Amino acid sequence: MTITRRTLLGALAASLSSPPFCARAEEAWPSRLVRLISPYGPGGSNDISLRLLAEEFGRSLHQQFIVENKPGAGTRMANDMVAHAPGDGYTFLYVAAPYATAEALFGKLTYERKDLQPVAMAVIAPLFLIISADAPFKTLPEMIAYGKSKPDGLTFASPGAGSQPHLAGELLFRDAGVKGLNIPFRGDAASYTELLAGRVDATLTALPTALPYIQSGKFIVLGVASPARSALYPQTLTLREQGFPNVAAAGWYGFMAPSTTPRMIVDKLQAEVLRALAEPAIKDKLTAQGLEVRPGTAAEFGQFIDNETQKWTKLIRDAGLKGE
Repeated sequence: MTITRRTLLGALAASLSSPPFCARAEEAWPSRLVRLISPYGPGGSNDISLRLLAEEFGRSLHQQFIVENKPGAGTRMANDMVAHAPGDGYTFLYVAAPYATAEALFGKLTYERKDLQPVAMAVIAPLFLIISADAPFKTLPEMIAYGKSKPDGLTFASPGAGSQPHLAGELLFRDAGVKGLNIPFRGDAASYTELLAGRVDATLTALPTALPYIQSGKFIVLGVASPARSALYPQTLTLREQGFPNVAAAGWYGFMAPSTTPRMIVDKLQAEVLRALAEPAIKDKLTAQGLEVRPGTAAEFGQFIDNETQKWTKLIRDAGLKGE
Protein backbone atom coordinates (compact mmCIF):
# COMPACT_ATOMS: atom_id res chain seq x y z
CA MET A 1 0.00 0.00 0.00
CA THR A 2 1.35 3.44 -0.95
CA ILE A 3 1.30 5.98 1.89
CA THR A 4 0.60 9.44 0.49
CA ARG A 5 1.47 12.80 1.99
CA ARG A 6 -2.25 13.43 2.55
CA THR A 7 -2.57 10.17 4.47
CA LEU A 8 0.35 11.07 6.72
CA LEU A 9 -1.04 14.54 7.43
CA GLY A 10 -4.45 13.09 8.21
CA ALA A 11 -2.99 10.56 10.60
CA LEU A 12 -0.95 13.25 12.33
CA ALA A 13 -4.01 15.48 12.74
CA ALA A 14 -6.02 12.60 14.16
CA SER A 15 -3.29 11.75 16.64
CA LEU A 16 -3.02 15.36 17.83
CA SER A 17 -6.76 15.58 18.46
CA SER A 18 -7.01 12.23 20.17
CA PRO A 19 -7.78 12.05 23.91
CA PRO A 20 -4.26 10.89 24.88
CA PHE A 21 -2.68 13.96 23.23
CA CYS A 22 -5.25 16.34 24.82
CA ALA A 23 -4.62 14.76 28.20
CA ARG A 24 -0.86 15.20 27.79
CA ALA A 25 -1.37 18.87 26.85
CA GLU A 26 -3.52 19.43 29.94
CA GLU A 27 -0.99 17.70 32.17
CA ALA A 28 1.74 19.97 30.80
CA TRP A 29 -0.24 23.13 31.55
CA PRO A 30 0.97 25.84 31.58
CA SER A 31 3.38 25.50 28.67
CA ARG A 32 3.18 29.15 27.60
CA LEU A 33 2.15 32.60 28.82
CA VAL A 34 -1.14 32.78 30.77
CA ARG A 35 -3.33 35.91 30.63
CA LEU A 36 -5.19 37.05 33.75
CA ILE A 37 -7.84 39.64 32.89
CA SER A 38 -8.63 42.36 35.44
CA PRO A 39 -11.99 44.14 35.07
CA TYR A 40 -10.56 47.37 36.49
CA GLY A 41 -7.75 49.75 35.62
CA PRO A 42 -4.28 49.72 37.18
CA GLY A 43 -3.67 50.73 40.78
CA GLY A 44 -6.76 49.54 42.63
CA SER A 45 -7.03 46.62 45.05
CA ASN A 46 -8.24 44.31 42.28
CA ASP A 47 -5.25 45.07 40.09
CA ILE A 48 -2.67 45.07 42.91
CA SER A 49 -3.85 41.79 44.42
CA LEU A 50 -3.99 40.12 41.00
CA ARG A 51 -0.43 41.20 40.16
CA LEU A 52 0.75 39.84 43.50
CA LEU A 53 -0.89 36.47 42.81
CA ALA A 54 0.29 36.41 39.19
CA GLU A 55 3.88 36.82 40.34
CA GLU A 56 3.44 33.98 42.83
CA PHE A 57 1.87 31.70 40.20
CA GLY A 58 4.79 32.39 37.86
CA ARG A 59 7.35 31.45 40.49
CA SER A 60 5.54 28.25 41.41
CA LEU A 61 4.56 27.05 37.94
CA HIS A 62 7.68 28.27 36.08
CA GLN A 63 5.65 30.10 33.46
CA GLN A 64 4.75 33.74 32.88
CA PHE A 65 1.36 34.95 34.15
CA ILE A 66 0.57 38.46 32.94
CA VAL A 67 -2.18 40.85 34.05
CA GLU A 68 -4.23 42.57 31.36
CA ASN A 69 -6.48 45.44 32.48
CA LYS A 70 -9.81 45.54 30.69
CA PRO A 71 -11.86 48.19 32.52
CA GLY A 72 -15.24 49.42 31.44
CA ALA A 73 -19.00 48.96 31.66
CA GLY A 74 -18.94 48.07 35.35
CA THR A 75 -16.66 45.03 34.76
CA ARG A 76 -18.86 43.72 31.92
CA MET A 77 -16.21 44.28 29.24
CA ALA A 78 -13.74 41.96 30.97
CA ASN A 79 -16.47 39.41 31.73
CA ASP A 80 -17.49 39.36 28.06
CA MET A 81 -13.89 39.08 26.86
CA VAL A 82 -13.15 35.97 28.92
CA ALA A 83 -16.59 34.44 28.34
CA HIS A 84 -15.81 34.39 24.62
CA ALA A 85 -12.13 33.42 24.93
CA PRO A 86 -10.86 29.97 23.92
CA GLY A 87 -11.15 27.43 26.72
CA ASP A 88 -7.54 26.38 26.40
CA GLY A 89 -6.40 27.33 29.90
CA TYR A 90 -4.49 30.45 28.87
CA THR A 91 -7.09 33.14 29.64
CA PHE A 92 -8.73 33.61 33.04
CA LEU A 93 -10.88 36.32 34.62
CA TYR A 94 -10.20 37.91 38.00
CA VAL A 95 -13.90 38.44 38.55
CA ALA A 96 -15.30 41.10 40.88
CA ALA A 97 -18.54 41.59 42.83
CA PRO A 98 -20.48 43.41 40.05
CA TYR A 99 -20.56 40.10 38.17
CA ALA A 100 -23.38 39.00 40.50
CA THR A 101 -25.49 42.13 39.93
CA ALA A 102 -24.94 42.87 36.24
CA GLU A 103 -27.96 41.08 34.81
CA ALA A 104 -30.38 42.48 37.41
CA LEU A 105 -29.09 46.02 36.83
CA PHE A 106 -28.63 46.01 33.05
CA GLY A 107 -30.91 43.30 31.70
CA LYS A 108 -29.67 41.08 28.87
CA LEU A 109 -25.89 40.92 28.66
CA THR A 110 -23.51 40.09 25.81
CA TYR A 111 -22.52 36.91 27.64
CA GLU A 112 -24.34 34.32 29.71
CA ARG A 113 -23.41 32.88 33.09
CA LYS A 114 -23.05 29.47 31.51
CA ASP A 115 -20.16 30.87 29.43
CA LEU A 116 -17.94 31.09 32.53
CA GLN A 117 -17.06 28.61 35.27
CA PRO A 118 -15.68 29.32 38.75
CA VAL A 119 -12.10 28.35 39.53
CA ALA A 120 -11.44 29.65 43.05
CA MET A 121 -12.43 32.46 45.37
CA ALA A 122 -9.55 34.65 46.52
CA VAL A 123 -10.20 37.73 48.68
CA ILE A 124 -12.82 40.14 50.00
CA ALA A 125 -12.66 43.88 50.60
CA PRO A 126 -14.74 44.78 53.70
CA LEU A 127 -16.80 47.97 53.51
CA PHE A 128 -16.61 50.48 56.34
CA LEU A 129 -19.28 53.08 57.11
CA ILE A 130 -17.53 56.46 57.18
CA ILE A 131 -18.70 59.96 58.14
CA SER A 132 -16.98 63.31 58.37
CA ALA A 133 -15.72 64.36 61.78
CA ASP A 134 -17.66 67.61 61.20
CA ALA A 135 -21.00 65.81 60.72
CA PRO A 136 -23.84 66.78 63.10
CA PHE A 137 -23.85 63.19 64.45
CA LYS A 138 -21.07 61.01 65.79
CA THR A 139 -22.61 57.54 66.19
CA LEU A 140 -24.73 55.26 64.03
CA PRO A 141 -27.90 55.70 66.14
CA GLU A 142 -27.41 59.47 65.97
CA MET A 143 -27.00 59.29 62.19
CA ILE A 144 -30.22 57.29 61.79
CA ALA A 145 -32.11 59.69 64.06
CA TYR A 146 -30.74 62.61 62.04
CA GLY A 147 -31.91 60.98 58.81
CA LYS A 148 -35.40 60.41 60.19
CA SER A 149 -35.60 64.07 61.20
CA LYS A 150 -34.90 65.23 57.64
CA PRO A 151 -37.70 65.24 55.03
CA ASP A 152 -35.38 63.72 52.41
CA GLY A 153 -33.50 61.42 54.80
CA LEU A 154 -29.81 60.64 54.45
CA THR A 155 -27.47 61.10 51.51
CA PHE A 156 -24.83 58.47 50.76
CA ALA A 157 -21.92 58.77 48.36
CA SER A 158 -20.86 55.71 46.36
CA PRO A 159 -18.33 54.96 43.62
CA GLY A 160 -21.11 54.15 41.15
CA ALA A 161 -24.69 53.02 40.77
CA GLY A 162 -25.02 49.33 41.51
CA SER A 163 -21.64 49.15 43.24
CA GLN A 164 -21.32 47.20 46.49
CA PRO A 165 -21.18 50.45 48.56
CA HIS A 166 -24.36 51.62 46.83
CA LEU A 167 -26.19 48.34 47.48
CA ALA A 168 -24.98 48.16 51.09
CA GLY A 169 -26.30 51.68 51.62
CA GLU A 170 -29.69 50.63 50.26
CA LEU A 171 -29.74 47.72 52.71
CA LEU A 172 -28.98 50.10 55.58
CA PHE A 173 -31.77 52.48 54.55
CA ARG A 174 -34.23 49.59 54.54
CA ASP A 175 -33.06 48.05 57.81
CA ALA A 176 -33.08 51.42 59.56
CA GLY A 177 -36.44 52.49 58.15
CA VAL A 178 -35.00 55.78 56.95
CA LYS A 179 -35.25 57.52 53.60
CA GLY A 180 -32.03 57.65 51.65
CA LEU A 181 -30.54 58.97 48.45
CA ASN A 182 -27.47 57.35 46.95
CA ILE A 183 -25.30 59.74 44.93
CA PRO A 184 -22.84 58.02 42.58
CA PHE A 185 -19.41 59.49 41.92
CA ARG A 186 -16.45 58.35 39.87
CA GLY A 187 -14.41 56.59 42.51
CA ASP A 188 -13.66 57.07 46.19
CA ALA A 189 -11.70 60.32 45.84
CA ALA A 190 -14.74 62.26 44.63
CA SER A 191 -16.91 60.70 47.35
CA TYR A 192 -14.42 61.80 50.01
CA THR A 193 -14.37 65.36 48.67
CA GLU A 194 -18.15 65.59 48.99
CA LEU A 195 -18.09 64.00 52.43
CA LEU A 196 -15.47 66.44 53.73
CA ALA A 197 -17.43 69.35 52.29
CA GLY A 198 -20.58 68.24 54.10
CA ARG A 199 -22.55 67.75 50.90
CA VAL A 200 -23.25 64.07 51.67
CA ASP A 201 -23.84 62.43 55.03
CA ALA A 202 -21.86 59.19 54.74
CA THR A 203 -20.24 56.62 52.50
CA LEU A 204 -19.30 52.95 52.60
CA THR A 205 -15.75 52.32 51.46
CA ALA A 206 -12.75 50.01 51.59
CA LEU A 207 -10.31 50.84 54.37
CA PRO A 208 -6.95 51.62 52.67
CA THR A 209 -8.06 54.70 50.77
CA ALA A 210 -9.93 56.10 53.79
CA LEU A 211 -7.28 55.28 56.40
CA PRO A 212 -5.21 58.49 56.02
CA TYR A 213 -8.36 60.54 56.65
CA ILE A 214 -9.25 58.38 59.64
CA GLN A 215 -5.78 58.66 61.13
CA SER A 216 -5.77 62.45 60.66
CA GLY A 217 -9.12 62.75 62.44
CA LYS A 218 -11.08 63.94 59.40
CA PHE A 219 -13.21 60.80 59.13
CA ILE A 220 -14.97 58.71 61.78
CA VAL A 221 -15.69 54.99 61.31
CA LEU A 222 -19.19 54.01 62.45
CA GLY A 223 -19.17 50.32 61.56
CA VAL A 224 -18.26 47.60 59.09
CA ALA A 225 -20.74 45.86 56.78
CA SER A 226 -19.40 42.35 57.44
CA PRO A 227 -20.96 39.36 59.20
CA ALA A 228 -18.06 39.48 61.70
CA ARG A 229 -15.62 42.16 62.76
CA SER A 230 -12.78 42.78 60.35
CA ALA A 231 -9.23 41.97 61.35
CA LEU A 232 -8.25 45.07 59.38
CA TYR A 233 -9.91 47.33 61.98
CA PRO A 234 -11.09 45.03 64.79
CA GLN A 235 -12.21 47.81 67.15
CA THR A 236 -15.08 48.64 64.79
CA LEU A 237 -18.47 47.05 65.48
CA THR A 238 -20.31 45.37 62.65
CA LEU A 239 -23.56 46.95 61.51
CA ARG A 240 -25.26 43.72 62.55
CA GLU A 241 -23.97 44.17 66.09
CA GLN A 242 -25.55 47.62 66.06
CA GLY A 243 -29.03 46.37 65.21
CA PHE A 244 -28.99 46.07 61.42
CA PRO A 245 -28.94 42.31 60.76
CA ASN A 246 -29.35 42.42 56.98
CA VAL A 247 -26.54 44.84 56.20
CA ALA A 248 -23.71 42.62 55.02
CA ALA A 249 -21.77 43.45 51.86
CA ALA A 250 -18.21 43.49 50.61
CA GLY A 251 -16.18 43.72 47.48
CA TRP A 252 -14.81 40.34 46.41
CA TYR A 253 -12.49 38.83 43.83
CA GLY A 254 -11.84 35.36 42.49
CA PHE A 255 -10.90 33.45 39.38
CA MET A 256 -13.15 32.25 36.58
CA ALA A 257 -12.46 30.54 33.27
CA PRO A 258 -14.29 30.03 29.98
CA SER A 259 -16.76 27.19 30.50
CA THR A 260 -14.97 24.99 27.93
CA THR A 261 -11.70 25.01 29.92
CA PRO A 262 -10.75 21.40 30.81
CA ARG A 263 -11.44 20.32 34.37
CA MET A 264 -7.84 19.23 34.86
CA ILE A 265 -6.59 22.77 34.18
CA VAL A 266 -9.26 24.36 36.38
CA ASP A 267 -8.28 22.02 39.20
CA LYS A 268 -4.60 22.91 38.79
CA LEU A 269 -5.22 26.65 38.98
CA GLN A 270 -7.62 26.16 41.89
CA ALA A 271 -4.91 24.30 43.81
CA GLU A 272 -2.41 27.04 42.98
CA VAL A 273 -4.72 29.81 44.21
CA LEU A 274 -5.40 28.02 47.48
CA ARG A 275 -1.68 27.33 47.98
CA ALA A 276 -0.69 30.95 47.30
CA LEU A 277 -3.32 32.35 49.66
CA ALA A 278 -2.01 30.13 52.47
CA GLU A 279 1.45 31.74 52.25
CA PRO A 280 1.99 34.12 55.22
CA ALA A 281 3.89 36.62 53.06
CA ILE A 282 1.02 36.75 50.55
CA LYS A 283 -1.53 37.19 53.33
CA ASP A 284 0.46 40.07 54.82
CA LYS A 285 0.73 41.86 51.48
CA LEU A 286 -2.98 41.46 50.79
CA THR A 287 -3.85 42.73 54.27
CA ALA A 288 -1.76 45.82 53.57
CA GLN A 289 -4.09 46.46 50.61
CA GLY A 290 -7.17 46.29 52.85
CA LEU A 291 -8.09 42.80 51.70
CA GLU A 292 -8.98 39.71 53.70
CA VAL A 293 -7.92 36.34 52.36
CA ARG A 294 -11.01 34.26 51.64
CA PRO A 295 -9.94 31.11 49.76
CA GLY A 296 -12.63 28.88 48.31
CA THR A 297 -12.81 25.94 45.93
CA ALA A 298 -14.54 26.15 42.58
CA ALA A 299 -17.67 24.57 44.07
CA GLU A 300 -17.65 26.92 47.06
CA PHE A 301 -17.07 29.94 44.85
CA GLY A 302 -19.89 28.92 42.53
CA GLN A 303 -22.29 28.62 45.47
CA PHE A 304 -21.09 31.98 46.82
CA ILE A 305 -21.79 33.67 43.45
CA ASP A 306 -25.25 32.07 43.29
CA ASN A 307 -26.05 33.34 46.79
CA GLU A 308 -24.79 36.84 45.99
CA THR A 309 -26.77 36.94 42.75
CA GLN A 310 -29.99 35.89 44.48
CA LYS A 311 -29.52 38.33 47.36
CA TRP A 312 -28.72 41.40 45.26
CA THR A 313 -31.23 40.64 42.50
CA LYS A 314 -34.02 40.77 45.07
CA LEU A 315 -32.80 44.09 46.47
CA ILE A 316 -32.28 45.62 43.03
CA ARG A 317 -35.79 44.67 41.94
CA ASP A 318 -37.45 45.66 45.21
CA ALA A 319 -35.71 49.05 45.17
CA GLY A 320 -36.27 49.58 41.43
CA LEU A 321 -32.55 50.18 40.83
CA LYS A 322 -31.11 50.50 37.32
CA GLY A 323 -27.51 50.48 36.14
CA GLU A 324 -25.95 53.41 34.33
